[in-house]
Amino acid sequence: MSQRDQQNQPPVHDDPKTTDEGGLRAPPGLSFWRKVWWWFDFVILVNLARLRFIAVLVAIGIVITQWDLLLAYYDRWMRPTGVEAAAGGGFEWFCPMHPTVVRDNPREKCPICFMPLSKRRKGEASEEPLPAGAVNRVQLSPYRVVLAGVQTRPVDYEALSKSIVAAGYVEFNERGQKNVSARVRGRIDKLFINETGQLVAAGDPLASLYSPELLVTVQNLRDAKQTKNAKNEQSARKRLELLGIDDYQIGEILTSENPDTHLTIRSPMSGHVIKKYVREGQYVEEGTPLYDLADLSTVWIQAQVYEDDIEFLPFDQRARASDAADGLAVTATTRSFPEEPFHGKLAFVYPHVDQDTRTVMVRFEVNNPAHKLRPGTTATVALEVPPKMLPIFANVKEGEAKRMLEQGRVLAVPESSVIETGSQSIVYREESPGVLLGVRVKLGPRMNNSDGVSFYPVLEGLVAGEGVVVGGAFLVDAETRLNPAAGSIYFGGSGGAKSGGGVTTVRPSTPNDEQAKIIAALAKLMPEDRKLAEAQRYCPVLQQNQLGTMGTPVKLTLEGQPVFLCCNGCKDDALADPQATLAKVARLKATQKQR
Repeated sequence: MSQRDQQNQPPVHDDPKTTDEGGLRAPPGLSFWRKVWWWFDFVILVNLARLRFIAVLVAIGIVITQWDLLLAYYDRWMRPTGVEAAAGGGFEWFCPMHPTVVRDNPREKCPICFMPLSKRRKGEASEEPLPAGAVNRVQLSPYRVVLAGVQTRPVDYEALSKSIVAAGYVEFNERGQKNVSARVRGRIDKLFINETGQLVAAGDPLASLYSPELLVTVQNLRDAKQTKNAKNEQSARKRLELLGIDDYQIGEILTSENPDTHLTIRSPMSGHVIKKYVREGQYVEEGTPLYDLADLSTVWIQAQVYEDDIEFLPFDQRARASDAADGLAVTATTRSFPEEPFHGKLAFVYPHVDQDTRTVMVRFEVNNPAHKLRPGTTATVALEVPPKMLPIFANVKEGEAKRMLEQGRVLAVPESSVIETGSQSIVYREESPGVLLGVRVKLGPRMNNSDGVSFYPVLEGLVAGEGVVVGGAFLVDAETRLNPAAGSIYFGGSGGAKSGGGVTTVRPSTPNDEQAKIIAALAKLMPEDRKLAEAQRYCPVLQQNQLGTMGTPVKLTLEGQPVFLCCNGCKDDALADPQATLAKVARLKATQKQR
């Protein structure tokens, strides 16, 4: 290289800031647009490439978290102007089958039956009024029926009794206790029964008593017999009978040459000795007690019944159990024989209440086979009161209820069907498959059947044959009371929110029993109307809808002819052109006849 060329070259700098082309300075010698591209490539495509993935994640997160807001803006931007005008003009959309489902968006469907919504003005009363005595109406999807374990059964007459359980104790039967005493003064020379608790039979000898007075009376009897003085003989015989000597002994005295000088005291009953008062060789006076005897073939059980159950006891219960064949039955069990029940009858109800325990004492007389019931032991007794003896059924009128009452059967619902709110009792009645009506009922006291299952007698609110919820009633009531928003989606129990953007449709996994629903809906019509509806079968407005699929068919009269519609939402269309509606009905009937 020449010296001239070296002088024309630019000077070389050792500063790295001027020589490093990868820094923040564009390479020298670039045109303006080339420098712009260089800076774009440096800032956007090279250094920030690693941040692009993070930016995409942030954008996705914003979309997910703000999806409802974005969807609302989308509906607002894309909604036709006419729809906004109609909505703003006081209109709303509702489900004719489930009037509690109300929305502002006409494009939504009913979250329960997935049917298109009908249009109406805001404030119009289109809900079906609840019948008298009803508190709410609940709609269940088949999915929720299975999930909640809802079970129904018809109300029927049940064989029930009011069971009163009380604690008691076994006592001696007072009518089976007797005292054996000395009827004459003398000396106890021999005790044939010399042990307390020993069993005796009627007529068994108990003791031998020597008495000088007895000898005088015996000698008077023999003298009167020898002298044939009938009056004195009869007087002496009477005195001996009063002393406890029977006719057989008197005959021996008269026929024997050396009559017995001792009086044999015999047992007046069969039982056992509960107490012995004398010993051999003891002198006794007239009236001195010798033995206490008790018969344990029957015993008493005295039990304490709380005053809350006094109303179920008979007010005039004075007859003895042995004389009252129709007395109240009682079953007793003891700790000694827990598996063996003892049966008896109610014998007496004490006329006063113990102020300390707030109980009334009742007495039962129970047979005691093999002397298994021992006085002093405790027992648990169950008193069974038949329905006809309860005061609440005293005013039952003639008819089926009266006839069933005589048989011990009353109209009742299981305990699991009753929802107690504190001020009222509610039972959910099945209006149609999946549609439940909460009705107020008046119930009697809790009673049991022969298997021990608890029932409540129905006094008002239900009739025989109506289906009621017997399983899952509490879940249905709790869901509709505590979670009304979920009730509007799954049950149809309340209106819920009217904005439709954020509602998620939950489709049931269990299909509806459409035929059962149709049969139940048509059954609510009069017999004549039901025949006409079955002949028509389909709605003339929504011809794909079978009558009964959307509840009880609506009856209209067009030019004197009855016409049935699937719901109230079809009324306006049917009335707009009566001739066309009647023509469609005629075609529907003709089609059904051909089938």
